[in-house]
Amino acid sequence: MMMHNLKNSFIAALMAGVIIAPVYGLQILRKGQETYLQPDWKMIIGGMLAVFIFQMVRPLLSHRKKTGKFKFQIPAITDGMRHKAIIVLVLFAIVWPFFSGRAQVDIATLVLIYVMLGLGLNIVVGFAGLLDLGFVGFYATGAYTYALLYHWAGWGFWEALPFAGLVSALFGFVLGFPVLRLRGDYLAIVTLGFGEIIRLLLINFYNFTGGPDGISGIPKPSFFGYQMTRRSMDGTPTFHEMMGWTFNSEHVVVYLYLMALLLVLFTLYFTSRLIRMPIGRAWEALREDEIACRSLGLNPRNIKLSAFTMGAMFAGFGGAFFAARQGLVNPESFTFIESALILAIVVLGGMGSQLGVILAAILLTVVPEIAREFAEYRMLIFGLVMVAMMVWRPQGLLPVKRPQVELES
Repeated sequence: MMMHNLKNSFIAALMAGVIIAPVYGLQILRKGQETYLQPDWKMIIGGMLAVFIFQMVRPLLSHRKKTGKFKFQIPAITDGMRHKAIIVLVLFAIVWPFFSGRAQVDIATLVLIYVMLGLGLNIVVGFAGLLDLGFVGFYATGAYTYALLYHWAGWGFWEALPFAGLVSALFGFVLGFPVLRLRGDYLAIVTLGFGEIIRLLLINFYNFTGGPDGISGIPKPSFFGYQMTRRSMDGTPTFHEMMGWTFNSEHVVVYLYLMALLLVLFTLYFTSRLIRMPIGRAWEALREDEIACRSLGLNPRNIKLSAFTMGAMFAGFGGAFFAARQGLVNPESFTFIESALILAIVVLGGMGSQLGVILAAILLTVVPEIAREFAEYRMLIFGLVMVAMMVWRPQGLLPVKRPQVELES
């Protein structure tokens, strides 16, 4: 048994070396007019060693887990625990910007954007059980809706925000029709293609979307008509002039954070209400068994369309806020990596678990910012974490507790 385990670990380490070497283990160096490749043996050997140790230890941990000597158990989150935890998180989030620096608040704003996107995708993947790899397409649609409405019609953020959600919801509704009869891998491929089609259209419609350069000069959200800028663009008093304050750019950062928090709370409340309504129960029935769902008189077509539409709407809200925060949108902000990251947030937190999505968004956004010295190995570490989660905690960090009834035999 030991020799068999040693052999498998050695083969896995060799395969890891084959994968790591061309991706992370080769450095392109230039000396004069000559360019050559130099292997990074520390990276290659370190990765192989990590895989070897992991494969050697894995059978031991699995044996202890089966015999009960090793338990990696996190209790499922009940409704009461979830409500209390969310209240504590909200109170902490409200006071957070007043006791931290500008950089921390800016990172927290980015976290809130991913929380909003994760809650939106959680409707499609977590509740309805539809694998969506093109969610970033709806995100891009919302961002460009606000950018185009400002660029061509002069609309502000609050005027364009509902339209960003409606246009993204319309795209989600349209996408739902081609995938009504698809499941699993086929559904994932179609949605992946949809996300790439959106990005390529944004690049090629140069006269309308600005092409690869995108659209710049997008204004920040105003506060009841008062602009949060040093100088007004139309001659009206700014917020700081109205309050009699000296302009400070940190105030704008805090304002954007609070706006993102408000949108997240709206998304959280709306989705929490939805899953307790008949449409939410229909999503869960579709996820568990589509045939049984149809036999109960439910229409899977309408259920799928509603899931795609609702999830896309919240992605549109997040995209509009992203455009306002950045002041610039271009197609390179909406690549497949963004879709993969949002999906990883849902899977890592626990599909269907709103509190888990919030925790996973914090981890996957904050940890890379803290460990900037390992930025070049970010995707490698990210992949290893996801593999470890699928092995030891496939239900996610904070799985939701499903109502169930046990019948006596």
